[in-house]
Amino acid sequence: PKGELEISTMPAGKHGGNLDNKINTIGSTIHIPVNHPGALLSIGDMHASQGDGEICGTGVEVSGDVLLSCSITDSSEIAENEYPITETKTHWVTHGVAVEDIPRATTIASEEAALLLTKEWGFSMEDACVFLGVAGDLGLCQAIHPD
Repeated sequence: PKGELEISTMPAGKHGGNLDNKINTIGSTIHIPVNHPGALLSIGDMHASQGDGEICGTGVEVSGDVLLSCSITDSSEIAENEYPITETKTHWVTHGVAVEDIPRATTIASEEAALLLTKEWGFSMEDACVFLGVAGDLGLCQAIHPD
């Protein structure tokens, strides 16, 4: 995030981090805001299977190889969202991250989705909210990380 110099991959946040979401899979594009020149990228924590919510803090953890393509795009090409966005062949998924605050996380995800609709598809904010109320889905991932 802007203003921070060192960021841990755990927990997830505006920087990406531990985005344990089963929609982040083969063929997904994850748009992560980059706020610092020379920013680093870390990839890991692969799952063979994981349920929504990662309820007990783990999926089926595996090792594996990743074929990854990275590019830096002009911010005008992607909405000015503050949090990561996953793009699949059929969906756009905003990630609302708020450690230990599920209501706040859902608010962030909803606000990010409305912003995406206004910036990428020209919706008014009112139309974006109506559209999300009719066709938007709100889900949870990585709901718990027991100590």
